[in-house]
Amino acid sequence: MSGHRIASIAITHHRLALDPPFRASWDSSPRRQFDATLVRVATDTGLVGYGSGDLMLGFAGHEHLFVGQDPLAIERHWRVLANLEFHYGRCWPLDLALWDLAGKIAGQPCWRLLGGAGSRVRLYASSGVLREPAALADAADRFLAEGFAAMKIRFRRGDWRADIRALEAVRARVGDQLELMVDCNQGWRMPWDVEAPWTLKDALAVARELERLDVYWMEEPLHRADLEGMKALRAATSVRLAGGEMTRELSAVRELALRGSLDVLQPDAALVGGITGLRRIAYLAQETGAVFSPHTWTNGMGVAANAHLAAALGETPFLEFPYDPPEWSLERRDFLMAAPLVAAAGWLELGEAPGMGYAPDEARLEATRIG
Repeated sequence: MSGHRIASIAITHHRLALDPPFRASWDSSPRRQFDATLVRVATDTGLVGYGSGDLMLGFAGHEHLFVGQDPLAIERHWRVLANLEFHYGRCWPLDLALWDLAGKIAGQPCWRLLGGAGSRVRLYASSGVLREPAALADAADRFLAEGFAAMKIRFRRGDWRADIRALEAVRARVGDQLELMVDCNQGWRMPWDVEAPWTLKDALAVARELERLDVYWMEEPLHRADLEGMKALRAATSVRLAGGEMTRELSAVRELALRGSLDVLQPDAALVGGITGLRRIAYLAQETGAVFSPHTWTNGMGVAANAHLAAALGETPFLEFPYDPPEWSLERRDFLMAAPLVAAAGWLELGEAPGMGYAPDEARLEATRIG
């Protein structure tokens, strides 16, 4: 027993106005606001762990399942959260907060508690805006100058041939100085987007172009449920296939791995399984020859959580770093936090601070609170 008890769990919701709006490649509606949820887990000894991610839908009324418990009984808490996911919604930010709290109790950074293989991860700059070819090449130049070794480019300009022209402009500008990933954005849609995803033949035609341009991976080239299509595409192309970012349950991620549908598994700890669950998937990736590289487009707390897990296990070649200024700046992404996560020559250094190493910006939280 740790000598600590969970005294309270508080959930607050926050909204940052975006002016100018963020025109995300995967969303046909310009984003004029950015919502974030913060979970605080406090102990009877005054320590507090923080986590963020999904909305915690369905958690209200279940606080008693955790209050009074040892905060370090994380496996027990994870099983309760897995039950809540089945009955209600994805409440995995609580798992992130519990790991932050565990680090503070132990006086150790989470990366050390989770395996300790390393304290840093190499990043790829993950763009979000569908820029014209010349502007996209300018962005690639900037990422290269900042020390990034890799960049992810978004597709969905209406015709994949236009996407290829944008990719060609980047490759012509930076040569082989940057590894380039492509997010095809075919795995899922926003509720109002009814466009059909690519077929296998569509995706294979794109893959042939990506082979020519030496793309490191193509992400979500088919609908998320087309496991056999992904397996066939993987066998037909030399480009790595990545996906699984919005998978709702660990069982579905396991199926992707065991069927050999993907080269790169991308579940996000803030959205599926928490750190506790995704550690299982990371080990499975090692056993099946896949790469574990979490998706991470919630906010800076989500980025940090995935980074601690990836660093702890030491086998992630690149971790996603959402960063596409000016529309998607570090200040916007990390508005919950007292200081944004900053890349250092293309790496994220996690340091020795206990827990996740972040702190909330209480003044900003008060000013942006909506519930």
